[in-house]
Order: sequence, then C-alpha cells, then structure tokens
Amino acid sequence: MNTPDPRAAVLANALETTLPLFTRFLNGFNNENRTHQSPGIPNHAAWTLGHLALYHHRATDRLLGHDDPQPLPADDFIEGSGRSGTPDRIDSESVCYGSVPVDDPSIYPTFDRLLDIHQRAWSRLIETTRSADSAMLDRKVPWGNAPFPADALVVRMMMHMGTHAGQITDLRRGLGMPNAIS
Repeated sequence: MNTPDPRAAVLANALETTLPLFTRFLNGFNNENRTHQSPGIPNHAAWTLGHLALYHHRATDRLLGHDDPQPLPADDFIEGSGRSGTPDRIDSESVCYGSVPVDDPSIYPTFDRLLDIHQRAWSRLIETTRSADSAMLDRKVPWGNAPFPADALVVRMMMHMGTHAGQITDLRRGLGMPNAIS
C-alpha cells in the first residue's frame, strides 16, 4: 500500500466519533431484552448490532479491493440458515439485508458479545480507512444499485449506522424505555 491519502485520516476520525454517538442509544439493552420488538418497529437491538457488524466487514472488504463477499471472521460469524446463531457467533443469514428479526434470544449472541463483535468490525473499518491510499478511496465499488467511490462508501457506513440509531430510538420508545439523550 502507498502513502495514506489525506482524506483517510479525516474519514477515520469521523468513523471514530460515530461509534459513541450510536452506542449511547443502546443503554438499557441487555441479554433479557436484546431481541424484544415493538409493533411497527422493524428491528431489535440484537439484529441491529449483527447487521451493522456484517456490513462494516463488507464495506471494509470493498475498500481492500474485494468486490465479492469475503469470508467473515469465523470467531464472530457462521454462515447458517438464518436461525443458526449461537451465544458467541452471529448467523450471517439472520442479519443480512432482507432478513426478518425474530424475538428468539437463542439464535443471537449475548448482548455483550454482540457489542464486542460490532466493535471489532467497526475498528477494522476504521483502521482500513486510516491507512487507505488515493487508489483505494477513489476506486469505484459496487454497492446497492450502482458503483460509487470508496470514500463515499465510508460516509455511507456512518449514515447507515445513523439510520439504525434512529430505529433503536423508535424501539426504545416502543418498549417504554427512558430517553437515551437528556
């Protein structure tokens, strides 16, 4: 890899500040309520953490030049049927785009484990971004309906986390939890 592009440090710093803004909305979630859902709210906390971790890895792989999905960390994920998660590992099919969260704690890792898996995936994205050179950040990457520059994908990951922070905020209201921001 060549010298990091000046944009890399700015993007990595923005990623670093995004995580605590997101995780404050998780206060009050634990093993007992991590899969609780509320009518009209699409996702629960366990699904959200697993989903974000999955797509943090997918975005990191794109930055690294892989346009096809790469193997996920075996300590954190299994590729199962969508109902094969364990207390330690996320079934990637249960949290992928289009999957339907269910209130079944047995198919999701524990809450602390989910936080750990999510943190590691986000840290991988930060460190990859921090060391990105111009070629990495300018490369057009396939994502969704159309390719766009990889530096824009990094910004999209922050917006993706923000979208799910909003869903967690709605979930908190639906579950009668206190406001996360006072």
